[in-house]
Amino acid sequence: MEKDDHLSVVMLPWSAFGHMMPFLQLSIALAKAKVHVSFISTPKNIRRLPKILPDLQPFVQLVPIPFPPLDPDLLPEGAEATVDLPFENTDNLKIAYDLLQTPIKEFIGDQLPDWIITDFVPHWVADIGKEYGVPLVYFSVFSAASRIVYSPAENLYSCNTTDVLPSPESLTLPPDLVTSQSTVAFREHEAVHIHAGFYGVNESGISDAERKAKILSACQVHAIRSCDEFEGEYLEAYKNSSRKLVLPTGLLPPEIPAKGVEREISSDDGIFEWLDKQKTRSVVFVGFGSECKLSKEQVFEIARGLELSGLPFLWALRKPNWATNEADALPLGFVDRISDKGLVCFGWVPQMEILAHPSVGGSLFHSGWGSIIETLQFGHVLIVLPFIIDQPLNARLLEEKSMAVEVKRLEDGSFSRDDIAKALRHAMVEEEGEQLRSNARKAATVFGDHKLHQDHYIGRFVNFLKNNTTERSSCS
Repeated sequence: MEKDDHLSVVMLPWSAFGHMMPFLQLSIALAKAKVHVSFISTPKNIRRLPKILPDLQPFVQLVPIPFPPLDPDLLPEGAEATVDLPFENTDNLKIAYDLLQTPIKEFIGDQLPDWIITDFVPHWVADIGKEYGVPLVYFSVFSAASRIVYSPAENLYSCNTTDVLPSPESLTLPPDLVTSQSTVAFREHEAVHIHAGFYGVNESGISDAERKAKILSACQVHAIRSCDEFEGEYLEAYKNSSRKLVLPTGLLPPEIPAKGVEREISSDDGIFEWLDKQKTRSVVFVGFGSECKLSKEQVFEIARGLELSGLPFLWALRKPNWATNEADALPLGFVDRISDKGLVCFGWVPQMEILAHPSVGGSLFHSGWGSIIETLQFGHVLIVLPFIIDQPLNARLLEEKSMAVEVKRLEDGSFSRDDIAKALRHAMVEEEGEQLRSNARKAATVFGDHKLHQDHYIGRFVNFLKNNTTERSSCS
């Protein structure tokens, strides 16, 4: 059939901001290459995404498709993403998400895009792509190192549940696919939960492993948010273990919002005035995002560790559900005791602008892949305290590359204020941590190289899409 001048793709991310944001960043990168993108999510999720710059808006269509009426026992009103729910209720969101199959099928049938770029959750898009002759790209928002351990390709290319699945114990073993001595693996207390969550039966009726297996089997190419310059050996190992073509998209580092762009808040509550008074690279930015639902004990221990470290810090803290008010969310008297050293900001903060400030030198966070990319593009040393999904694997990868220090934990996963303070001081000020700081600064030349990621990696990805649009059938 006759083609338009520009490629068209449909983006289908899972309803978690750790997935939607990389999909949006990939959409923006493709739009810069003159690819027409239709980004599908629910209305509330789309309203919460950053605004697309005016010059790219002609290439990015945000497509809101609402959930059908749902039983309030399934999802509370207004819950459209994992951030809106307790972690243990994520399966209910998958049930609701699967109900989008029919309207998404209608949209794809009407638009007939050149490609569908999909996440692992909408396993049914494999059948939609096959019916309409639209090929699939599976886009992984995780690092290559974490994929090798978390969901080895050889365990996922078949949906046959009689196949032998890895045991929780196997997830504690570093991959033998790389030539160097890898340390990327789960601890025992992590592996039990990870294994149950990925391979186990859940309320949606299909495990995450089966969802991903179906997508991997149907896709023509596997795109991954990675690059050779950072984890080349792991990326090569992942390519070698995959039965499909693997194309890295680059790291898709987000750009700092231009001054004057409308923000979600009218003022910065004195954040930048406070930062301006601090010494260069002296401040630790602390942020665990919205997906990690920390307990009271965990938040209080982090607070006391920050206080014990004696370092200046800026903590972006969302009021936890267990706190009746902001004062409840921190130890009694904490804010007063640290007033000359630290600043606690509740709610949304302009994180990218904060990380770009010259007084910030390190970050204490959960080691999610997106946050790592955001932070290392500024060359900040990392203090990592992982909690869920791929975060522990990323933490070990960063330690392996001597760019981070992981907070020590006991066998049950608990941590202490003393170990928080010790990790902070080691990374930020002690002489023994200078190599970490130096390596993190060097990493900025890769993570912050927007030209590398856009021109080389996205350029190569777009060329592949352009050169493979005539064959309108999904692979077997």
